[in-house]
Amino acid sequence: MSMTAFLPWQQTLASQWLSQQQRFAHAWLIHGLSGIGQLEFALAGAASLLCEDSASGVACGQCQACHWLQAGNHPDFRRIRPDAVAAQEGASPEDTEAAASKKQPSKDIRIEQIRGLLPWFNMATHRGGWRVALLYPAEAMNTIAANALLKILEEPPAHTVFLLVAEAPDRLLPTLVSRCRRLPLPVPGTSESLQWLQAHGVADASAYLAAAGGAPLLAHQLAQGGHAAVPDFIRLFLDLAAHHGARSQLADALIAEDAAVWVDAFQRLWVDLGLSAHGLGVRYYPGQSKQIQVLAVKLDPLALARTGQWLQTQRRLVSHPLNVKLLGDYAAERLLQAVRPYTVRAQ
Repeated sequence: MSMTAFLPWQQTLASQWLSQQQRFAHAWLIHGLSGIGQLEFALAGAASLLCEDSASGVACGQCQACHWLQAGNHPDFRRIRPDAVAAQEGASPEDTEAAASKKQPSKDIRIEQIRGLLPWFNMATHRGGWRVALLYPAEAMNTIAANALLKILEEPPAHTVFLLVAEAPDRLLPTLVSRCRRLPLPVPGTSESLQWLQAHGVADASAYLAAAGGAPLLAHQLAQGGHAAVPDFIRLFLDLAAHHGARSQLADALIAEDAAVWVDAFQRLWVDLGLSAHGLGVRYYPGQSKQIQVLAVKLDPLALARTGQWLQTQRRLVSHPLNVKLLGDYAAERLLQAVRPYTVRAQ
């Protein structure tokens, strides 16, 4: 995907946003559902602000400034992101603090990264245009870094635009949010998302889009990563729950899978079970709607809610070292017990 082009579902909003350049805010908080393209919007927005041949307000993709941005060496553009994110994006080791310290890359945006912008602010922009600082994910700022950025935004440097990208703005300092103009990105329509996915070679696009909660970039990521739209362990769980099968099969399947993957998948299934229990259509696994509906009418609401809370706790813990076998065994028992009458016990 081009760094200078907006995604199809972003183009109308982008044109409206960029038309305000004569009275542009110095800081924007760009946010929305994970997987709809917040970062892509911010990158294309930065390119449009820096473009030297932008008749329509949108980056041309052909001028020297656009080429510099694509190559990652535009003098008036800075990315501020955790070292761990930089490493995932392919930044060279010398670009990260971890390379010098031999430590694991930081998952936080550190105060040193914010302070490192100060000399840049004191330089003239390359050709008298905008200077753009892109910060993502904004939630990764620790408190000290957030306060440092807040002080900068209280007296923003001239000709500088900050683009903060977030999925959960409520996790940011309220005072920091108050210094930004908010730009919420809507979830694209189903037909537009399906058309984009099909154009990018995603087979069974509707199933992947449903599994991603309507977020096309997440659906594309799932498909490209070799993940099934409906994981085998979800199919197995539904079969075992319906026929009171032994938990050992499910435990083996969970142990063989990355914990972050199965926790996320079961959180989605739990939403579908809750919706179906209230007579609503399922959201994430429509191909399994009949199995889910049959299961949902027999659920104990309290057991469902408690296990949903447990899954939320596990989501926060899966990045920590843990005993994979013990977690898989316990999860299989707990998940199956939550969808069975109390008179039926896991084997």
